Formats: sequence, structure tokens, C-alpha cells
Amino acid sequence: MPSRRPSRPRRRPRGLTLLVAAAVALVPACGQTAGTPIPAVPSPSPAPPSAGAVPPGLERFYAQELSWGPCASFAASEEDRVVFSDDRYDCSRLEVPLNYAAPDGRTAQLGVLRLRASGQRIGALVVNPGGPGVSGMSAVPPLFAPGTSGDGPLTQRFDVIGLDPRGVGASTPAIDCLTDAEWEVERADLDVDASPAGVAATEEENRLYAQRCAERVGPEVLANVGTRDTVRDLDVLRAALDEPKLTYLGYSYGSRLGSTYAEEFPLNVRALVLDGALDPGQTTPERIIAQAQGFQQAFDAFAATCTSRSTCPLGTDPAAAVQAFQELSRPLIDQPLGVGDRTLSYPDAVTGVTQALYLSEAWPLLEQALVGLADGDGTLLLLLTDLYLGRRGDGTYSNETEAFDVIGCVDEDRITDPAVVADLAARELAAAPYRDSGRGAVAARDKCAFWPVSPTSTPRPPQTSGLPPTLVVSTTGDPATPYHAGVNLAAAMGARLLRVEGDTHGVVLTGTACVDDAVIAYLVDLTVPAEGTSCRLDP
Repeated sequence: MPSRRPSRPRRRPRGLTLLVAAAVALVPACGQTAGTPIPAVPSPSPAPPSAGAVPPGLERFYAQELSWGPCASFAASEEDRVVFSDDRYDCSRLEVPLNYAAPDGRTAQLGVLRLRASGQRIGALVVNPGGPGVSGMSAVPPLFAPGTSGDGPLTQRFDVIGLDPRGVGASTPAIDCLTDAEWEVERADLDVDASPAGVAATEEENRLYAQRCAERVGPEVLANVGTRDTVRDLDVLRAALDEPKLTYLGYSYGSRLGSTYAEEFPLNVRALVLDGALDPGQTTPERIIAQAQGFQQAFDAFAATCTSRSTCPLGTDPAAAVQAFQELSRPLIDQPLGVGDRTLSYPDAVTGVTQALYLSEAWPLLEQALVGLADGDGTLLLLLTDLYLGRRGDGTYSNETEAFDVIGCVDEDRITDPAVVADLAARELAAAPYRDSGRGAVAARDKCAFWPVSPTSTPRPPQTSGLPPTLVVSTTGDPATPYHAGVNLAAAMGARLLRVEGDTHGVVLTGTACVDDAVIAYLVDLTVPAEGTSCRLDP
């Protein structure tokens, strides 16, 4: 099975937010969820010469009318089936060329969910929750549920749209590289052997993963699921929604989609909000190190809060918290912990911790998970990892992680030089010692080094001109997309930066009034916050 890095930029998982809410009553009052992609190359077809222009050869796709109906058949999980049964939502499928260079060939069908505007309608607001690989259809209902900060002016004035990008969620053809049984084997695979034989074994697993993806998904699909293609889909969606210009909210990787759309279709932009933004100028190695540092910073902040109490499973000295976690987790390498009829592996434990580090409101839950681990109970850590990897209650897996891998392999730099791989592995481990197995850095080439199709993107800041005012939101303690990434993206796009003090990944519409009021005013009235505006994350 392929090796995996236990962190990736994405919108906070819906399941984690719900789990945190459910755990509030159980946790005593106390202090408080791969890689970042790079900007896409310009499309081979020229950008539209004027607002709303249709690229040649794509007329039938731009002219399509969406046929809206019940959402039940689009649900991929029991949770979605329950939510999608609400008659406030209707769904449709958007047809797009699988290969934009051959629009008369095979097509893809993309799932689209709509929450209809309840008041005087401005237009449509398209939401992307990040990943890459996270379902937009599943993300919209909890973000805009009654009583949330998303419910109000936005649901009154906009049709809120969730799109499942190509290969993701309800969209077809789907990205599906592993069976559910193979996923369980993958989770038990340690990938901690730093010896030449261990490195060779891990590389063979990664090569096999790439081969399986090519066989099961198909090279044509693998070659056409990157950001380059999804931004074109966004413009087809804009036209199919009968919107002259796009209004868009993108989290994490969704910020990359938004900035690339701004480069490809600058005259078709009404408003863009990009939250948890990716640094457009970073190379893949720079991104990996920056993100490792970000998660270690989040671990240290969690440890400082936890160790202030005598009950903390990491002790009372924050400087010794990393070692304390290593002492709790490393025994799992030789002896996984039984959890009912399942087991908690060492990679599961590290991934579960990383999942909770995405947002500070999950830290009390993380503390309870580590208390459990210290007592020989891995239930909560296993659940956190299940949420991260998209394992459902019935034991099946969503394709979120596979889509993340597949899209990343055409969006990222290929790192194939063994010397560069070895240096990067050592630097990454030094940057995030809470992940250190004590067995040394495993200098294995990742799955993308064996990928059967070429990258479709190259690293560079977006070249935007003629954009209306846009808004980038960046949080100072964001572990997955560190604060400076948002600063750099705002500078590259000439966007207004909204600074947020806090420790979380993705803050828009999560209940911080200062942020939500500014974003809503911008999306509704196109009023950007004043230069230098700063907010603080509400508890």
C-alpha cells in the first residue's frame, strides 16, 4: 500500500466538527483536523476575450440547462442520505468534457447541489471546501444550516451551490484506486523502516498504487482531473447557472481553484473569498516543510494548553510533551492496540492527532483521546483517523483521500532525485518531531514519482489582471496553510487581506462574528474590509 503523509490542506471535515459538538457535554470545561498544490499552467485554449465569452468548441456545454430534482440518488453515505432528503435542496448533474482538448470525446458528469435563495436573489454562490477531493455537495448543508452563521443574508440573497469536482464524491467517472479491504491493509502498513530494504519496499508499494490507479481509473481520467481542468468546469457551471459572473467561496485547496480561475477567467469574476489560502509561489518541497512546521506549531500550542492541567496525559512540562507523545505512540509500532474487532496502528495514532490539530476547538477531544491511549483505549484516536480518511460507519471508504492523491500527482512537482528525497524526508521529520517514529527518516519516493501521466500544472504565482476587488482570509495559527501563505497570495492577486488571530484551518462561517460580518458584507454588497482589518477567533 502507498505511504502517506499525515497532513493535507483542506476544509475542516464536517464529521470532526459534529464530533466536537457532541463531545462538548462529555469534556470538562478547560482550555481549548499531503500536500499543498501549486498554480495551474494556463489552459491550451485561450481565455475568453470578454466577460461571459464561450471558448470555441465548448458551445454545447456552456449552453446546457441543468435539470434539478431530488438529491437522494446523489448521496454517498447515510449521513448524506438524511441531509439530502431535506426538500430545501435540489440536485443536478453538469456535463463537461473529460478532456478539454477533445471536447467531442468522452464526458464527465459532475454532481451539483443547490440551496435556493429564500429572499431577494442576487445570484449563485459557489462553495468549494478544499482537499483536493472533498465533496462540495456534502459541505454546503452544514455550513448553511439553520442557526449557523452561514444562514442569514447569504442564504437569503444567494442560491448556494456545492459542486463535486471531477472524480470526487457523486461525480463520474469516479477516482477509486483502492478497495475497502485494501484500505484496511494500508492503515496497518507502518512505513517506518528507514533501511535500504525498507525504502525499496515502500517504493514498491507506491509504484503498485500508481499502477492500480491507472488500471482501475484509467490514464485518460488521471490526466484530466487536476486544477487546470476543474477551473474550466467552474466556468461551465457559471454559464449553466445563468450567472454572468462567478461569486465564489473557497477554503484551503479551494483557494487555489479560485486564484487559478481568476487567472483563467478574470473578466468572469464578481467576487472571490479565499480562506486558508495556499502560497502560490512555494515549490512542493517548500510547502511540505512549511506545513510540517505548521502542524508542529499547532501540536506545541495544544501541548501548552494541555500541560497546564495536572490531568494532561502528556505531563505538566510543555517542553517534554513531544517526548511524552512519542512514548505513548511508539509502542504501537510493535504492538497495535485492539479496539473492538479492529486495531489502532502507529500511523493511525499520528494521523488521528493531526486530524484534531486542524482546529483548536477539537483540542479538548484530542486530550481525551490521548487519555484513552494512555489507558489502553484507542477508540477516540481511531475515530479521529476514520474521519480523516473518510471511513464510514459501515466500514466503507469515501474516495476523498484517493482523489487527494490523484489530483495532487498532476498538480505537484515530481520529486524523483533520491538525494532530494532523502534531504526532504530528514527535514520534514525535524520540522515535526511529534511524527517521529524513532526509526529514522524513510527516504522513499512517493507515489507521484511513479505516476503514469505527466503533471498538468507548474509552480508560479497567478498572473491576474482586470480583477474586481477580492478577499483573502488568513489565520495566524493555521497549521495546514500557514499565515504567510495567505499574505503572499493576497499580494500576488492584489487582494485585500483579512487577518485572523487563532489556531484553526478555515474560519469563514464558523461563528467568529468579526470574520463572518466582513465576508458577508463583501459577498452581498461587494464592500471589502478596510486595509489592515484584523479579527480574533471567537471561542
